[in-house]
Amino acid sequence: MLGDAPVLAMIPATDLARAKAFYSDTLGLKLVDETAEDVTFESGGTRFGMYETPSGGQAAHTLASFKVGDLDAEMAALRDRGVTFEEYEFPGLTTKGGVAVGSDGLRAAWFKDCEGNILCLAERPAA
Repeated sequence: MLGDAPVLAMIPATDLARAKAFYSDTLGLKLVDETAEDVTFESGGTRFGMYETPSGGQAAHTLASFKVGDLDAEMAALRDRGVTFEEYEFPGLTTKGGVAVGSDGLRAAWFKDCEGNILCLAERPAA
């Protein structure tokens, strides 16, 4: 059944060429496969795909979360490449300087890719 089938998460893009450049050049991810219809990237041993669609960038929620060991360093590196981190003020979630801290010590920051998709960086506290 499906429990034995690999899953490849897909992120939509309104302009696949632009998204490919952003994920490769700005985020520094490894492009591992490319067809006329989609591209596949690898990050930390995990793969995900991107495909072109007019509805890309319309989700109002996080599409992918990168688990990082040093949130501040990752944010600084991405800011140097032009990434802007989002500020949120929701019940139970407030960011300061782009960072939210959970009751369990999880630290997270969100940014939008070139298509408007919301991505997250998350750092778990040391055990």
